[in-house]
Amino acid sequence: MAVRSEGLKAFWILGVLWMLSCSAAVSRAVARSQGVGSQMPAHLEIGREADGIRYAHHQGKTIDCWEVWNKKSSDWCSFIQTNQDCQMDSGFLNYLNGVFCAFPSALLPLVVTLYVLWLLYLFLILGVTAEKFFCPNLSAISINLRLAHNVAGVTFLAFGNGAPDVFSAVVAFSDPRTAGLAIGALFGAGVFVTTVVAGGIALLRPFMVASRPFLRDAIFYMVAVFLTFAMLYFRRITLAGALSYLGLYVFYVLTVVICTWIHRRQRGDGVSPAGSGQPEHLSNPEDEDSPPPSVHSGEYEEEYRPLLPSEEGTLQILTKSLNPLDHRKWRRKSCYWRLFKIFKMPVEFVMLLTVPVVDPDQEDQNWKRPLNCLHLITSPLVCILTLKSGAYGLYKIQDVFPVWGLTLLIGTFLATTVFCTTKNEEPPKYHCLFAFLGFIASALWINAVATEVVNVLRTLGVVFQLSNTVLGLTLLAWGNSIGDTFSDLTMARHGYPRMAFSACFGGIIFNMLVGVGLGCLLQMTTSQLVVKLELDGLLVWILAGALGLSLVFSFISVPAQCFQVGRGYGICLLLYYLAFLTVALLTEFKVIRLTTL
Repeated sequence: MAVRSEGLKAFWILGVLWMLSCSAAVSRAVARSQGVGSQMPAHLEIGREADGIRYAHHQGKTIDCWEVWNKKSSDWCSFIQTNQDCQMDSGFLNYLNGVFCAFPSALLPLVVTLYVLWLLYLFLILGVTAEKFFCPNLSAISINLRLAHNVAGVTFLAFGNGAPDVFSAVVAFSDPRTAGLAIGALFGAGVFVTTVVAGGIALLRPFMVASRPFLRDAIFYMVAVFLTFAMLYFRRITLAGALSYLGLYVFYVLTVVICTWIHRRQRGDGVSPAGSGQPEHLSNPEDEDSPPPSVHSGEYEEEYRPLLPSEEGTLQILTKSLNPLDHRKWRRKSCYWRLFKIFKMPVEFVMLLTVPVVDPDQEDQNWKRPLNCLHLITSPLVCILTLKSGAYGLYKIQDVFPVWGLTLLIGTFLATTVFCTTKNEEPPKYHCLFAFLGFIASALWINAVATEVVNVLRTLGVVFQLSNTVLGLTLLAWGNSIGDTFSDLTMARHGYPRMAFSACFGGIIFNMLVGVGLGCLLQMTTSQLVVKLELDGLLVWILAGALGLSLVFSFISVPAQCFQVGRGYGICLLLYYLAFLTVALLTEFKVIRLTTL
């Protein structure tokens, strides 16, 4: 928790600095728009450069949403509301209307500042939900299914750690206009993790790389990047392409299982019993380093340990279970921790109210009878009211009875039945089923928040006239990776650099293969088995090439150093990322351009 808190706190500071630096640009844009109207002829409007080619739209056809800046400020709202390219079909809030309709143009810098702060808070919600609710339930499911450690590591735990990236990619791929966000985020996070994080680990503590896991993960990741490069070249992903992503991931899982089995047979250890204890780290099933002691377990047990051994009443259990604050921890923590906890408390309270968590490490498996019964009502309601932004939940059966009402009645019946047939002190035999309910509820929460993140980023792209790709490789990639970055660096600082380094290459394979494969597969219908990609020209190729070159560099240089990496390797990776980011931004602002693309 402390690691995640430090990471998110640092991201907040970076976000505020970025926000302040952009305020001047917003003010200049407002002044320019107030004095300059649309300078195009009435019958023809020229859109923004995309895919390296300028394109035209005749009157009556869809115009790029960036063209709002060619209008007078008095025409902003009507342009946003009538232009098809500016419509947001998903999400709970229409952020473009908020910028260009709800407030006067003079307050645009203030509105953008509020949007940036809201974006940071959305990243906070993603981090809290994934860490405290999504991952624990996935761990409980893998233990109840008695999965082997390595299988659980590269499937369930990988899904838990990569949930924000995967759901953001799925949401972004749902609209061709935001597909660049998914591509930028997946490639940008890949470059960031394999250079900045890996380089930071080498700088903190030089170490000997686990050779076989590193070579295996690097090869699979390079194959995934090459597959994506081919899809970008053809600018579309077919059904066979989407299935090839998922098939490659299945092959990766089988390779991990087989390699681990062979490795243990060679060592004479045999196969470890399935489902015993916590699964190993998702990216390093073959690493001989013992895992570090959990930095969360002691705090978690202390936070949920009863103050008194006496029995508690039902109302007291419910009140205590919904309280996200431990007063004993509050007294001994710093002011920064307390301030950050205040921001997290509303999120934690809502999640505690709507998402059950099963903890196999506790004697009672975190069984809270009144709260778990309440979850049978709140969790299904969350599921139907967050799916498709509540469209399914508000649907009326026979135009009379809403679906959410039926869900409420069924949930109340189940909650009453469970409450009358269970005890406060002893969890029922079917308590493990609450882990599946918690998994579904937390997954839909993450999906709903990821939808809002994508919509906010798209709005900021229109305001600052930035492409979705550059927003994906910067803000979205940094926001989804900052927590794992601080976790890996802390793990390396505590003496486990091999495990942290393996996580840099093994963990993001899941994000790339499942994020693209599942995201595209869900958008295909029986009549449309192709997902078309609207790329941002040269920038996409720079992004793909940078990721490929960083992998090739590590794949060659690490064995060349006999798998002993040091500070020189780390400095090279950090300089590489700075050079990549500089080239990407110069390309975005048309300082670097290639007219043949």
